[in-house]
Amino acid sequence: MGSIYDFSMPLANGHQQALDHYRGKVLLIVNTASKCGFTPQYEGLQKLQDQYVDKGFSVLAFPCDQFGKQEPGSDEEIVSFCTTNFNINFPIFSKIEVNGENAAPIYQVMKSSATGIFGSEGIKWNFTKFLVNQDGDVVKRYAPTTKPEVIAKDIEKFL
Repeated sequence: MGSIYDFSMPLANGHQQALDHYRGKVLLIVNTASKCGFTPQYEGLQKLQDQYVDKGFSVLAFPCDQFGKQEPGSDEEIVSFCTTNFNINFPIFSKIEVNGENAAPIYQVMKSSATGIFGSEGIKWNFTKFLVNQDGDVVKRYAPTTKPEVIAKDIEKFL
């Protein structure tokens, strides 16, 4: 099936980032969107980043425009929106697809490792979250409606 560490993904600034760089950290990987009803979750995601970054944690944001065309901007516009409105300082990757034949390989691995309700692999909406342990294993999947602060207890279990 593969590990998330097997992949390299482009950051929003165009630089390739080997996900092996995050080996040994607990990660919360999120498909994000700037014009979604869940966009205010960026605030909670940044709070998690601030609270746990020094303990070996990071949020990784993967913007996606597959749900209601709610992430229409360029990578530069997305980063500007996130930093201006939410002071985001966690990594923001280049816009990707999370479903379909062009789904990013990392998402194919995560979706099969932690299925959704009734065993569904597909991502249903923006702000679906995956918790990854220090070994790179996906340990839990959260619905878009799950607020970031609820995930704190699970993060602490793996730090």
